[in-house]
Amino acid sequence: MIAARSWTNYYEWNSHSQEAITAGLGAAIIAAVADGRRPEQMTDDEAILYDICTELLHNQSVSDPTYARAVSKFGESGVVEAASLVGYYTYLAMIMNTARTPMPGRTKSALAPFPK
Repeated sequence: MIAARSWTNYYEWNSHSQEAITAGLGAAIIAAVADGRRPEQMTDDEAILYDICTELLHNQSVSDPTYARAVSKFGESGVVEAASLVGYYTYLAMIMNTARTPMPGRTKSALAPFPK
């Protein structure tokens, strides 16, 4: 969802925000990500993953403190998997945005575009 928000990709956002709801992610967290804000009340796992994703997307790297927290919580393989997923969904968003991939079934996304 963070990559979808960063790239304003409606297709990914629609799919993954629905999956997040089903998996039990709080509506306030989803709304904050949609607004481009850091969610206020996250579990430790959620906060670490949020930091990894946003730092990778905004800084093209992860800070030493974020990396250390993530390795402590998820192990090096978990950090690599998180980075891989950010890269994968960034790639897909780039392709779908370029190709102007429509929403399935002509549904309208709840994700508003960021101002240009």
